[in-house]
Amino acid sequence: MSPQTSMERRRSEAPEKFQDRPAVAPPVDVYENQEEVLLVADIPGVEKEDLTIDYEKGQLTIGGRRREIEGKQRVSAEFRMADYLRTFLVPPGIDTDKIAADLRDGVLSVHLPKHESTKPKQIKVKSA
Repeated sequence: MSPQTSMERRRSEAPEKFQDRPAVAPPVDVYENQEEVLLVADIPGVEKEDLTIDYEKGQLTIGGRRREIEGKQRVSAEFRMADYLRTFLVPPGIDTDKIAADLRDGVLSVHLPKHESTKPKQIKVKSA
């Protein structure tokens, strides 16, 4: 019989709960024009206070928690209670200091503006 490590013993005795419910990836549409990259995510039931958007080391992470409706008993459920979690690699040329987001009617819009140096420029021709 091989000796167990403390981690194995702990896992077999009483596993710790990492999360009390699953996390799902919300559906996201990505748009791009000359000014910005725009992420549009459907996160129904998430309030502004329960939403996190983090940028670190080239990654943008969107997290949200849907709350139960207080004072009401659920009698039917077609949408399982889950947290939202999605991570994106931010492309080069984004001005990360100007990333902004807004939430309206369960739809999150994250604006990733492009640096001025990466935007197309039109060169005017001078006549001699």
